[in-house]
Amino acid sequence: MYLHITEPSRKISSKIIRIWQMTNTIGHTAVLIILGVLLYLSSVYQWAGWIDTALYILVGLMVVSAIFSIFIEPSFLQKSWRYEIDEEFVQLKHGRFNQYHTLIPMEKVEYVTTDQGPFLRRHDLYNVKIGTTTSSHTIPAIYKDEALALRSQIAVFAKVKDTDSEREEEE
Repeated sequence: MYLHITEPSRKISSKIIRIWQMTNTIGHTAVLIILGVLLYLSSVYQWAGWIDTALYILVGLMVVSAIFSIFIEPSFLQKSWRYEIDEEFVQLKHGRFNQYHTLIPMEKVEYVTTDQGPFLRRHDLYNVKIGTTTSSHTIPAIYKDEALALRSQIAVFAKVKDTDSEREEEE
């Protein structure tokens, strides 16, 4: 006896690709600068030869990681992200290589928030964060109007399914 649940179909904004590229570029640049400083200090202070080798290997790995996480990964992530909200569940589905399909029952939702960092604010996007007792889940890159509507919709659905308040009303 399986419950038939349709696949989520709502997509996140394609603007998130550019945002993820910018944040990944900043992170990888910072690490490469630190590795460059360490290589400089190694040559100035004549550190052991194995340290130079290890640093060059790390620089090479960081360059490969940067190429993947700046140019390849963001578009894959954006294209694979789907979500759906109904009276019973919040569905999240994402991932190309490792696929994650999360079903959150509305009666388990304890809170829902929206947040917006400086990169998201520039593109008028929000993240919607859904919290349960044991975990929290984020739907990234939703346009402002849709994010605020989703937050309200989830709050209403979660309150409707709240069994504790139904018991209090019966008493």
